[in-house]
Amino acid sequence: MRITDTADLWWKNAVVYCLDVETYMDWNGDGIGDLAGLAQRIEHLADLGVTCLWLMPFYPTTERDDGYDITDFYGVDPRLGTHGDLVEVIRTAKDRGMRVIADLVVNHTSDQHPWFKAARRSKDSPYRDWYVWRSDTPPDTSAQVVFPDKEDSIWEIDDKTGEWYLHKFYKTQPDLNVANPLVRDEIAKVIGFWLQLGLDGFRVDAVPFLLETEGIDPAEAERFPDPHEYLRALRSLVDRRSGDGVLLGEVNLPHDQQAQFFGGTDGDELTMQFDFIAMQAMYLSLARSDVAPLVDALMARPATSPDNQWGMFVRNHDELTLDKLSDDERAEVFAAFGPDPDMQVYDRGLTRRLPPMLAGDPRRVRMVYSLMFSLPGTPVLFYGEEIGMGENLAAEGRLAVRTPMQWTAGTNGGFSSAAPGKLPGPVVEGGFAPEFVNVADQRRDPDSLLSFMRLLVRRYRECPELGWGTYEVLGQPHPEVLASLSTWDDGTLVALHNLGPEPRTVPLVLADCGATHRLEDLLTVGSTPLAEDGSVELALEGYGYRWLRVVAEDSRRLL
Repeated sequence: MRITDTADLWWKNAVVYCLDVETYMDWNGDGIGDLAGLAQRIEHLADLGVTCLWLMPFYPTTERDDGYDITDFYGVDPRLGTHGDLVEVIRTAKDRGMRVIADLVVNHTSDQHPWFKAARRSKDSPYRDWYVWRSDTPPDTSAQVVFPDKEDSIWEIDDKTGEWYLHKFYKTQPDLNVANPLVRDEIAKVIGFWLQLGLDGFRVDAVPFLLETEGIDPAEAERFPDPHEYLRALRSLVDRRSGDGVLLGEVNLPHDQQAQFFGGTDGDELTMQFDFIAMQAMYLSLARSDVAPLVDALMARPATSPDNQWGMFVRNHDELTLDKLSDDERAEVFAAFGPDPDMQVYDRGLTRRLPPMLAGDPRRVRMVYSLMFSLPGTPVLFYGEEIGMGENLAAEGRLAVRTPMQWTAGTNGGFSSAAPGKLPGPVVEGGFAPEFVNVADQRRDPDSLLSFMRLLVRRYRECPELGWGTYEVLGQPHPEVLASLSTWDDGTLVALHNLGPEPRTVPLVLADCGATHRLEDLLTVGSTPLAEDGSVELALEGYGYRWLRVVAEDSRRLL
């Protein structure tokens, strides 16, 4: 196995860390996180082992959708800093071995964006066709809204011209008309601008909505006959301009439809996609203590190019969506992890972080992260996961998990010296408050979750077969246990995870192995010999987890 190969398609075994600058670290004491504060915390990310930093929107905004309502695609929100501050973050991160990507949110703009303000002044405005309009009264579209608690239609009347404009999200976020070649050219310029400034790619927001032509006049849509051709052009642009840039797409669709956004087996559209299907199945498996739903989801993945990759995650910045589960399955997960109505949102998701969902049980929390890192794909962490942060259900909807980062046990969790009322949101309270969960205390504790996550990241990076290799589910008799085999060239890793509370002894048979092989534990100290026929019995505690490297007599890999 050549480790040098992994430096080429770096995203296949990266460790991605997502954060919102606004809630990460306030350096000037005004209550708002800033780029200067992020730069001062790069060492924490480097110590954790992060290799790719994902920045949520840092652009100028009206703050009606937590930064996703953008008023200038080329700017930096002055509350957070300047272009110079951003360059310092990028430069410092790269010095510590981290690439930096950022949210690309070009499905819509803010209604305060200069383009839309010009478009709504007159039907003759040169920017009118940059958005999608209709003159006739729209039908009932309440079933199509993304946020049913806030909107009841995807069309909004504009009093100035008496026409309706399209908005798949909030009414304050009018959709851009991607059928207009001028809009497509402008999106390409935005991408080129930030790549030139030093970014290594983008997390592309709401990709299916970006490419959708529903609502656009049919004659207009004829100018955009193949949306995926445009996505291929954007991928080609990123490849040319950066050499090794990445497009990580948000595509919450069934697996067969996600394959189209990869570009099929050619793999020439999105570089990576989040596996929402496997994530939702994982929570169903956790609720049932049965690995079958997760295994079924993983085995149902479509074939992709070797150059593509799935992104695996336990939590992200939105609601923990369960929309691809059946009503009965979703009810199971709600009952197990979010039974109260204030823990649920849109009848489809949860507003909770993992540790509170698991009642703070450190065995289960660590098992879930070990499981996520061992699944085929690239692990993506949301800020605070490394220390086991909880949520604040007093914050509305998705903001419950976007609370200030908890650095110390001090005021505001060490996030800011400002008065609490000036913060972007409330700090977590109760058992997951900063006095109990913070970076400073866990840095000094070898038994902390942070120390475990450091180890997990290090071992993941030392096992490229997890990101590059084939994945096989091994047969064994326990429905609550997932036994898997990841292989790439001469590297082989066995991973065991017990989703149930009772200890289990797991019998396995490893093909092409015998008494000249042994299993070396990677998350603890231990070695287990194999029988002549490759059989072995492995002990697994309740909610236990083990990573075991298959080692031959002549192996040259370091342990």
